[in-house]
Amino acid sequence: MCLWLATQGSVSLLSSVCDNWILALHQILLILLVVGKWLLPIAGGVTRDELSQLLLHFIGTAADILEFTSETLLDVKDSSPSMVYVILGVWTWSMFQFPLHLSVSTSRPDEYSEGNQGVSLLARLRTDIWSMVESLFIQDGPFLVVRLTLILYFHVIHQMLIFFAIKNFLVVILNFYRLSVIYCDYKASG
Repeated sequence: MCLWLATQGSVSLLSSVCDNWILALHQILLILLVVGKWLLPIAGGVTRDELSQLLLHFIGTAADILEFTSETLLDVKDSSPSMVYVILGVWTWSMFQFPLHLSVSTSRPDEYSEGNQGVSLLARLRTDIWSMVESLFIQDGPFLVVRLTLILYFHVIHQMLIFFAIKNFLVVILNFYRLSVIYCDYKASG
């Protein structure tokens, strides 16, 4: 009986702090991913400097992912169960970037120096290119498609949805601009 009362007291205390359990679980998962990456042994020759860059990138990514699920799920959870599955699918897809850590800038100055013309564009700029691919196909691209679907098909319009749709659009456009700049610089140098 005492155990049951203690459990009920804990549940009511937690319920008073957090009334949305799905959002709380998303928050805990993202925090555990970042802290876990920090505490686990470094793999693949990633230095401490590169790990600190990666962790800062993960914090921003986690905040964007958390906003994506919390805002978009609230917008359609009652009107379209199938869209909820799409949003959760895109959320799951975006989580793949955490174990991949494609956007770590690995520094090997002797191997990829400016004067080394024998090195391909992909080898010299692989971090930038992988970061763009990650953004376009794992996070900002899919997020933009979902947000535009909410706006154009479901006619859901509010300030935060518009802001983050514009943010995702700008990131996608700037990634294509960055890719064109990299390509033009590479053609001009070779």
